[in-house]
Amino acid sequence: MNVSSGSVQNKGNQTPVYLKSAAVMISLIAGVYILHALRETLIPLAFSALISILLHPVCVRMERWKFPRILAITLSILLFIVVIVVLIYLVTVQVASFADELPRITEKAEALLEQLLSMGEQYLNVSRTQQVSEAKKYLITALSDSRAMLLGTLVATTGTLTTATLVPLYVFFILLYRDFFRRFVHKAFFQVPNQALDSILSKIYSVIRSYLAGLLLVIGIVGVLNTIGLLILGIDYAVFFGFLAAFLILIPYIGILIGSIFPALMSIITEDSPWYALGVIGVMSFVQFLEGNFITPNIVGSKVSINPLAAIVMLLLGGQLWGLPGLILALPLTAILKVILDASPSLEPYGYLLGEPGQEVAEEKAMEKKQVRERIQERPGQRRKPNARPVNKKSEELREAANTLKSYTRPEPATEVKKVVVVSEATTESGEVKKRRRPSRRRKKPNTGGADAPKSPADQDS
Repeated sequence: MNVSSGSVQNKGNQTPVYLKSAAVMISLIAGVYILHALRETLIPLAFSALISILLHPVCVRMERWKFPRILAITLSILLFIVVIVVLIYLVTVQVASFADELPRITEKAEALLEQLLSMGEQYLNVSRTQQVSEAKKYLITALSDSRAMLLGTLVATTGTLTTATLVPLYVFFILLYRDFFRRFVHKAFFQVPNQALDSILSKIYSVIRSYLAGLLLVIGIVGVLNTIGLLILGIDYAVFFGFLAAFLILIPYIGILIGSIFPALMSIITEDSPWYALGVIGVMSFVQFLEGNFITPNIVGSKVSINPLAAIVMLLLGGQLWGLPGLILALPLTAILKVILDASPSLEPYGYLLGEPGQEVAEEKAMEKKQVRERIQERPGQRRKPNARPVNKKSEELREAANTLKSYTRPEPATEVKKVVVVSEATTESGEVKKRRRPSRRRKKPNTGGADAPKSPADQDS
């Protein structure tokens, strides 16, 4: 009766499912609202965390060279700023060179527009004035529709750029207080063992570092391949367009296709044949195929194991939430989320849903094989070398029977101790322990003194 009443009481204390679902939905809505409302502060913090992870190996190397931590962090940030400034300078030089080519580009554009108008007049029976008026009408409509979007993008970009000036300061303090933050995580999640928390933090660090370092290397390789393809086609400013499309890899799956639009338009304007534009798109598509199937999997590896469907969904959500910075931060934040979900037993299925199907199944099979191997090793009498031949069942039974017989015939050490104690000690009537005198093993000497000779003590005792 007590057991049944206790079970009924536990069922009554459980929270209903609809209340749990409502609490989860309210938490998600509140989290999304907070992320959207505080985007101007959270976006620079997220970029600062990623840059800190990227610069951490440089700081550690300088600290090993006996540099103070503050000086090592300052030099690392200055080195990063110099690299960014050099890249911006190269881009501005390439953009400035377009100013010298603007008259030639405008002439080509006017000639191309004239050809399009004549083709419309010849094949579609539409007059040139009607074409121009329709084009103006559609252009004005598109500009009026995109005005609000452009204004919102400009305001968001301006706010992000003004807040981005705090990124070096954030990076400095994140690298300076990295040990302090680790202790804070230990204190915040005191119910979890520190070793488990350290393993989760180290896994997040390794995932993000490998993703960022591999991404930089992939950008360099893709930029070189794009430049070679554009140079073969004879496109102007091949280096600029090639590396521009490579940097757009930061927007996965669609970035390099967006980057192919600019050199395709350039080839249409500057070249005489539209086949150059198709050639540009073909080169970019081939490079994207190599990047997605060979370059990125082999360089970045399986650290960021997110399936394409989850990646596309996260990209869309990140773009709607934070705009262009959300597109860039979507994959790293999803990788961190997957590591956290995999570490929690109750949330592990959601991490499995985000991962690559082939890799997740392979990891599960490897884990099952490991568990079976451990169970086999735990059984007594069945341990054998990995290279040994499989033993027949009959020989296994005979070996077990022999082991049981040996265990039965083996003398007990406690019995031997008792025998020794009995032989070596004896208890007298008064209760005192007295050692027995062992009989002498000396041989008796022949009695040569006759009958009157005195007897030995041994003879008297006998």
